[in-house]
Amino acid sequence: MSEYTSEHLRVAATPQDCFAVAVALELYPEWVADLKQVSIESRDEQDRPLEVSFRAAAFGRSTNYSLRYDYSEAPVVLAWKQISGDITSKLDGSYRFSADGDGTDVTYELTVELKVPIPGFIKSRAQSRIQTTALRELRARVESQS
Repeated sequence: MSEYTSEHLRVAATPQDCFAVAVALELYPEWVADLKQVSIESRDEQDRPLEVSFRAAAFGRSTNYSLRYDYSEAPVVLAWKQISGDITSKLDGSYRFSADGDGTDVTYELTVELKVPIPGFIKSRAQSRIQTTALRELRARVESQS
């Protein structure tokens, strides 16, 4: 069964600055605590990462998954869908960047489906950690570069 969650926060930077940091996937290990490795498998005609493999810490172990990115609404939305994963069968999501005065409202949406059932409270805690961490680390990275 898939679990959907959404959260947002305000970033003191432009939507373009937020998008630029979010799309620089090869740099994620520098600022995303749980990511250990990112490999760009293919790029689109504008040289943006298209298919990307990740190795991350999850549930006290290492997990591997690959995502395919969708730039059809760029630079307002950066979306992705999982194409493979060892513990997840779905890890689909997006960042949405909306101008908000002199900053940006960033919305992070994520739908997760695990291959192995785990207790609901553990799954909820993991989803909350992924989402909160993703937004806070993105904000810290963007604001440190602005």
